[in-house]
Amino acid sequence: QVQLVESGGGLVQPGGSLRLSCAASGSIFSINAMGWYRQAPGKQRELVAGITSGGSTNYADSVKGRFTISRDYRKNTVYLQMNSLKSEDTAVYYCNVVVVVGGSFRHLEVWGQGTLVTVSS
Repeated sequence: QVQLVESGGGLVQPGGSLRLSCAASGSIFSINAMGWYRQAPGKQRELVAGITSGGSTNYADSVKGRFTISRDYRKNTVYLQMNSLKSEDTAVYYCNVVVVVGGSFRHLEVWGQGTLVTVSS
Protein backbone atom coordinates (compact mmCIF):
# COMPACT_ATOMS: atom_id res chain seq x y z
CA GLN A 1 0.00 0.00 0.00
CA VAL A 2 2.58 2.54 1.14
CA GLN A 3 6.31 2.26 0.63
CA LEU A 4 9.24 4.29 1.91
CA VAL A 5 12.56 4.47 0.09
CA GLU A 6 15.51 5.83 2.03
CA SER A 7 18.82 7.02 0.66
CA GLY A 8 21.88 9.00 1.64
CA GLY A 9 23.63 6.94 4.27
CA GLY A 10 27.30 6.10 4.18
CA LEU A 11 30.70 6.59 5.73
CA VAL A 12 31.78 10.08 6.76
CA GLN A 13 34.60 11.48 8.85
CA PRO A 14 33.93 13.24 12.15
CA GLY A 15 32.87 16.80 11.52
CA GLY A 16 31.46 15.92 8.13
CA SER A 17 27.94 16.10 6.74
CA LEU A 18 25.38 13.79 5.22
CA ARG A 19 21.85 14.26 3.94
CA LEU A 20 19.28 11.50 4.26
CA SER A 21 16.16 11.32 2.11
CA CYS A 22 12.99 9.30 2.48
CA ALA A 23 10.34 9.25 -0.23
CA ALA A 24 6.85 7.90 0.40
CA SER A 25 4.75 6.42 -2.37
CA GLY A 26 1.63 4.36 -2.84
CA SER A 27 -1.95 4.84 -1.81
CA ILE A 28 -1.52 8.09 0.12
CA PHE A 29 -4.33 10.52 0.77
CA SER A 30 -2.25 12.71 3.04
CA ILE A 31 0.79 12.55 5.27
CA ASN A 32 0.71 13.57 8.89
CA ALA A 33 3.94 13.34 10.84
CA MET A 34 7.28 12.37 9.34
CA GLY A 35 10.40 11.61 11.29
CA TRP A 36 13.77 9.97 11.64
CA TYR A 37 14.79 7.45 14.27
CA ARG A 38 18.11 5.74 14.79
CA GLN A 39 19.39 2.62 16.44
CA ALA A 40 23.00 2.14 17.40
CA PRO A 41 24.44 -1.31 18.13
CA GLY A 42 23.27 -2.56 21.51
CA LYS A 43 20.95 0.39 22.04
CA GLN A 44 17.25 1.04 21.72
CA ARG A 45 15.78 2.87 18.77
CA GLU A 46 15.43 6.57 19.53
CA LEU A 47 13.74 9.54 17.93
CA VAL A 48 16.19 11.86 16.19
CA ALA A 49 13.86 14.44 14.67
CA GLY A 50 10.24 14.84 13.69
CA ILE A 51 8.15 17.22 11.61
CA THR A 52 4.39 17.62 11.62
CA SER A 53 2.07 18.32 8.72
CA GLY A 54 2.12 21.95 9.78
CA GLY A 55 5.89 22.11 9.72
CA SER A 56 6.58 22.08 13.45
CA THR A 57 9.81 20.29 14.29
CA ASN A 58 11.33 18.62 17.31
CA TYR A 59 14.79 17.20 17.88
CA ALA A 60 16.63 14.97 20.29
CA ASP A 61 18.83 17.04 22.57
CA SER A 62 21.90 15.26 21.25
CA VAL A 63 21.39 16.56 17.70
CA LYS A 64 19.98 20.04 18.30
CA GLY A 65 21.92 22.65 16.39
CA ARG A 66 23.57 20.03 14.16
CA PHE A 67 20.69 18.25 12.40
CA THR A 68 17.83 19.78 10.43
CA ILE A 69 14.68 17.99 9.35
CA SER A 70 12.60 19.24 6.44
CA ARG A 71 9.94 17.95 4.08
CA ASP A 72 8.83 18.44 0.50
CA TYR A 73 5.05 18.22 0.50
CA ARG A 74 4.75 17.80 -3.27
CA LYS A 75 7.24 14.94 -3.36
CA ASN A 76 6.08 13.29 -0.11
CA THR A 77 9.70 13.33 0.95
CA VAL A 78 11.40 14.03 4.25
CA TYR A 79 15.05 14.98 4.60
CA LEU A 80 17.55 14.95 7.43
CA GLN A 81 20.55 17.24 7.00
CA MET A 82 23.26 16.12 9.40
CA ASN A 83 26.20 18.42 10.05
CA SER A 84 29.13 18.28 12.46
CA LEU A 85 28.74 14.54 12.70
CA LYS A 86 30.24 12.71 15.65
CA SER A 87 31.21 9.10 16.15
CA GLU A 88 28.25 8.70 18.50
CA ASP A 89 25.92 9.47 15.58
CA THR A 90 26.85 6.14 14.06
CA ALA A 91 23.67 4.10 13.74
CA VAL A 92 21.08 2.74 11.38
CA TYR A 93 18.68 5.56 10.60
CA TYR A 94 15.01 4.76 9.97
CA CYS A 95 12.40 6.93 8.35
CA ASN A 96 8.96 6.90 9.95
CA VAL A 97 5.81 8.28 8.38
CA VAL A 98 2.18 8.42 9.48
CA VAL A 99 -0.12 8.52 6.48
CA VAL A 100 -3.83 8.63 5.80
CA VAL A 101 -4.41 5.84 3.30
CA GLY A 102 -6.33 6.72 0.18
CA GLY A 103 -9.69 5.02 -0.11
CA SER A 104 -9.99 3.75 3.45
CA PHE A 105 -8.78 6.98 5.11
CA ARG A 106 -7.30 4.97 7.94
CA HIS A 107 -4.10 6.05 9.62
CA LEU A 108 -1.06 3.90 8.96
CA GLU A 109 2.42 4.08 10.44
CA VAL A 110 5.13 3.01 8.02
CA TRP A 111 8.84 2.39 8.59
CA GLY A 112 11.67 2.60 6.09
CA GLN A 113 14.19 -0.19 5.62
CA GLY A 114 16.95 1.73 7.38
CA THR A 115 20.15 3.28 6.11
CA LEU A 116 23.52 2.95 7.83
CA VAL A 117 25.43 6.05 8.84
CA THR A 118 28.99 5.46 9.99
CA VAL A 119 31.04 8.32 11.38
CA SER A 120 34.67 7.32 11.59
CA SER A 121 38.13 8.52 10.65
